Amino acid sequence: MVDFKFSIFTAASAADVGDDPLVDVLMRAIADAPDRWRVRRSGIWCSVSPEDARLRPQGWKLHVAATPASAEEVLGRALGVLLASGSVFKFAAAVDFVAALNARNTSRGHSGKFITVYPGSDEEAVRLARELHEATKGLPGPRILSDRPYARDSLVNYRYGAFVEERRLTNDGFYAWTILDPDGKPVEDRRTGRYEPPSWVTSPFPDNGMNGTPRTRGSGPILLGGRFTVREAIRHSNKGGVYRAVDSRTGEPVVIKEARPHVAADLDGRDTRDRLRAEARALERLQGRGLAPRLVEVFPQSGHLFLAQEMIQGAPLREWVADRIIEAGWGEHLGRAAEMARRLVELMRDAHAAGILIRDFNPNNIMVRPDGTPVLIDLELAVADGEDGPLRAGTPAFGAPEQLRGAPPHASADHYSLGATLCYLFTGSPPYFLDESPESRPLTERFEEWLAARTQGLDLPDPWRAMLVGLMAEEPELRWTADRARDTLVAEHPRRARSGHDDAEPPWLRERVEQAIEGITEELLASMDPDASQALWPVSCVHGAPDPCTLQHGAAGCLGALVRCSQSTADPRLPGAIAEASWWIRERLADGTNRPPGLYFGTAGAAWSLLEAGLALGDERLAGDAAAVAGELPLAVASPDVTHGTAGLGLTALHLWARTGRSLFAEKADAAADALLETVEERAGGLVWSTPADVDSKLAGRSYYGFAHGIAGVGYFLIACAEATGRDDCRELAVRVGEELLDAAVVARGSAMWGAGAGDAPTAPYWCHGASGIGSFLVRLGTATGDARFLDAAGLAARAVTDHAWRAVLGQCHGLAGNGDFLLDMAALTGDDRHRAAAWRLGRIIVAARARRDGRLVFPDEQGEVSVTWGDGMSGILGFLLRLRYGAPRLWTVDTAASAAAGTGRWS
Repeated sequence: MVDFKFSIFTAASAADVGDDPLVDVLMRAIADAPDRWRVRRSGIWCSVSPEDARLRPQGWKLHVAATPASAEEVLGRALGVLLASGSVFKFAAAVDFVAALNARNTSRGHSGKFITVYPGSDEEAVRLARELHEATKGLPGPRILSDRPYARDSLVNYRYGAFVEERRLTNDGFYAWTILDPDGKPVEDRRTGRYEPPSWVTSPFPDNGMNGTPRTRGSGPILLGGRFTVREAIRHSNKGGVYRAVDSRTGEPVVIKEARPHVAADLDGRDTRDRLRAEARALERLQGRGLAPRLVEVFPQSGHLFLAQEMIQGAPLREWVADRIIEAGWGEHLGRAAEMARRLVELMRDAHAAGILIRDFNPNNIMVRPDGTPVLIDLELAVADGEDGPLRAGTPAFGAPEQLRGAPPHASADHYSLGATLCYLFTGSPPYFLDESPESRPLTERFEEWLAARTQGLDLPDPWRAMLVGLMAEEPELRWTADRARDTLVAEHPRRARSGHDDAEPPWLRERVEQAIEGITEELLASMDPDASQALWPVSCVHGAPDPCTLQHGAAGCLGALVRCSQSTADPRLPGAIAEASWWIRERLADGTNRPPGLYFGTAGAAWSLLEAGLALGDERLAGDAAAVAGELPLAVASPDVTHGTAGLGLTALHLWARTGRSLFAEKADAAADALLETVEERAGGLVWSTPADVDSKLAGRSYYGFAHGIAGVGYFLIACAEATGRDDCRELAVRVGEELLDAAVVARGSAMWGAGAGDAPTAPYWCHGASGIGSFLVRLGTATGDARFLDAAGLAARAVTDHAWRAVLGQCHGLAGNGDFLLDMAALTGDDRHRAAAWRLGRIIVAARARRDGRLVFPDEQGEVSVTWGDGMSGILGFLLRLRYGAPRLWTVDTAASAAAGTGRWS
């Protein structure tokens, strides 16, 4: 915290809180303000308060909106009110942060909130709202969707909520912000895309014509533009909705796109409405050519801009590609892909011939009609050739590097996007590359390695490979044109996919895997901050704010990977880091926070990880503390599954029993098994475990097949318990689970897939839901029982995993690392080296996605960012690569058979 008496403010003081035009505005204003002020920078926020200010825990707060272009003036005018009144407030401390808050895909519950004010009373809230409204009247800023505007077209908005960060951990292992109801009970302070004040509060603000009753589903149909009857929303985002509607004049179905004012505004004031107008101009220019939907009407309503266009029947190219690969397999798909590639090249040639630069040509923005004709949609970035357009715009993986950096529109950027889209068409994967700093390898070299890894076993013609590399050349002047791509596609025809594979484990690949292991280890060591109070490693909040100690999204998963790395590589840097991380977690577990008990999203996973760290370090106190924490875990909970519930608690107990020999944990494992035997249900002739509907969880009332949340994970614990204890009832029920999964399998083309639950279409073959996790149970069940049916089904699941190696995500939960671990399970438990070879092919794909930052190797997570978590980040990748290279039982399992196969005895 920085604390100044601003009457003696100096330039050196300003450096302590940052150097940005917005901070400069504050410093100039506060230098003339009375009293002493505290200024603090935290993340994107600059917080300002009088020296002796005390915040109320909750109440009516104010938000003031702004655009990047208006932020400096909005702040300057608002400061005149806020400093004079001695108010507590915060603001986004840089123009780039304002842009991020207003971005087109920012959460609707958080968007637009440039300044937040914490009034000392309801009366002060009303007074400040009035004065801030008058001070900022006429300046541009977006509507804040979670709030109610103070007046029509006002930048000032209000909502009831928390002033201080009171939060609790939910049963799902994520923090929820809380306020107290009139009885003093904590309830969630929900930040959604609509104004929803708690039922017990009364607004102190004047009506001002903004307090009308919101429309409900029973209020009748929504009519837009006086002619379009909305049937349903396709999606909602910060920039506005997309709707299916019917044109009352013609009876034809249409798609309507909405642009909210001042959202995604740039420094010149252009916003989503300008993009929608650009799309309208592009549609007009392409009218009658069959290249894009027919423009119906552009119209304003309530300050928003809407565009109605012809509804294109069919599916996005992204779905078309995935469906064709799944239905036909690679051999047939390449033949169909060749024809689609020619059509896509012609689509771009025709658009360019019409004078349009597309600027966002990608599989999400191309619809494929039922007859196979591709059509351009979402032309918001399109411009006439020779015109300017929004800079630094495009879709990662498909936008040309120079376009994403802000280069003017040019046809060569479209040619890059064409190459990336054709790459997706042929491989099923977006050619995504993390930025490097500094650049260590040319982009073309990285792409060639990536393409070779993604097309293992495919007879992709060499001229096609050259075409993809040429279209995606890093230097725009060297890129192939669409004409040259068309000539190549016409001259060359694909052959069927090869049935065999090259050597899956060459020395150069082992070396690259070792380099990846070293690089991830270095990143974990460099990014760990034992002095941080909130998170030991940087945490991605894309799923919410997670408990920083958990296995899935927190420190326990990272620690487990480091312990395994230390055991496999004997890296001398790791014992010290493991000790620091362990005691950081241990302190948090003792801080009184009410954590859920689960294995992946609660205390059990942290205890498991700490025990392994203590044993690896020879630290009896740490191991004893971990065992003590595990000993306090409940025997069972309402959720039955592995990640949150009883099955995960049972696995933890089995592991602690094996590692410590304490009978307490054998008893706890038995108790968990008893609870699962008592709560199993028969529904429509099938076995079901479900989370009760009244449990505060996203899983409430649901039942699944998969490993993470379903019967496969429960069955895995039951057969592990049977193997460890000799309990026949557990074995019998595990067999019934296996038979249930055999009945639910969808077998086609030599592979087996499963839906998420009964009646669902097959999902991608991942650990969480799908063939990878279900196969992980079935192979263990088959090994334990000797029943060939389960081993055969596991083999079909492994075929599904190898057939789906084209899927791009790298992590454990929904990606190639988790799938690779399953293939290594198959190799260990069946002795079939084909599965090990397949795992190495997945390893090759993973290491080809590496990037170098600050001298360390990093890998993208599910969101295309860099994170170190177990579930979707680099710790999970590290766990798989270590096992691939050095061999070891799978982390977070209790594999008796795998341990024996590895020569480590019954338990490891």
